[in-house]
Amino acid sequence: RAWGEDVALLTAAEARARVNIPGALGALVMPGVARVQPAKLVLGLAAAVERLGVAIHEGTTVTGIAPGRLTTDRGTISAPVILRCTEGFAAGLPGRKREGLPMNSAQIATEPLPPEVWEKIGWQGHEIVGDFANAYCYCQRTREGRITVGARGVPYRFGSNLDTNGAPDAETIRRLTAILHRHFPAARGARIDHAWCGVLGVPRDWCATVGLDPETGLGWAGGYVGVGVSTSNLAGRTLADLALGRDTDLAHLPWVNRKVRPWEPEPIRWLGVHGMYALLNAADRREDRPGAGPSRLAALGNWLTGRS
Repeated sequence: RAWGEDVALLTAAEARARVNIPGALGALVMPGVARVQPAKLVLGLAAAVERLGVAIHEGTTVTGIAPGRLTTDRGTISAPVILRCTEGFAAGLPGRKREGLPMNSAQIATEPLPPEVWEKIGWQGHEIVGDFANAYCYCQRTREGRITVGARGVPYRFGSNLDTNGAPDAETIRRLTAILHRHFPAARGARIDHAWCGVLGVPRDWCATVGLDPETGLGWAGGYVGVGVSTSNLAGRTLADLALGRDTDLAHLPWVNRKVRPWEPEPIRWLGVHGMYALLNAADRREDRPGAGPSRLAALGNWLTGRS
């Protein structure tokens, strides 16, 4: 509200009247929020830049980045300015495993639910839902009448390794299904039709950065920690000004050329990330008890990996 947001607080009864989630104590409603279909967004952006004359080369693996030179599995490209905007996938480049941690995020989608199930759940406004748990989740009611549930699942693979073609492991699917059944018990009998995952880039201080070294021509943007739909737009406009040498307000934002210390070597970072989520889940279990207040376990988990 201090920032001018028209937020509204709902009582428990008001919250359950909109989306019937058992045990809900209330809700915070924020306007001006939208959802996008990610594949359509990517295809739309690609079509927009191609109309401007930009060439997009798909199916090309970058194996190395150096000043003025990009090495790929199909040859070497020379350019005065090279911008690395590969988010969590940057960990697959040589020497960058500790620069940004590839945090796994996963989703499941149910089969389309029948009207009698929706009568029990409500959710007629198709609001985007997220809970206030320490290990939070986010949910949608889709146009096809499905419920999607997203959360971390197994958050991080040893050695900054990536998932295999976006396929989540069985434990991740089990955890997301458990969240679905806890929040929407009327959907317990629903089949899980889809499950997928990907990685998001997490800097050591959990804050995004944008930058360009004018001497080498190497630039970067990323570390959005799961809020990249809007943040990447600002990052792209900032990078454009930096690459073109324009002295604008964007080129002087606090995140420009901000230095971030690297993540610890293994196995420390694996232990840190998994320890953080173990503490967050333990805090959620403790806070679920009747009359329980906020748990210090969550603060300890955030401190463990530098979150504040």
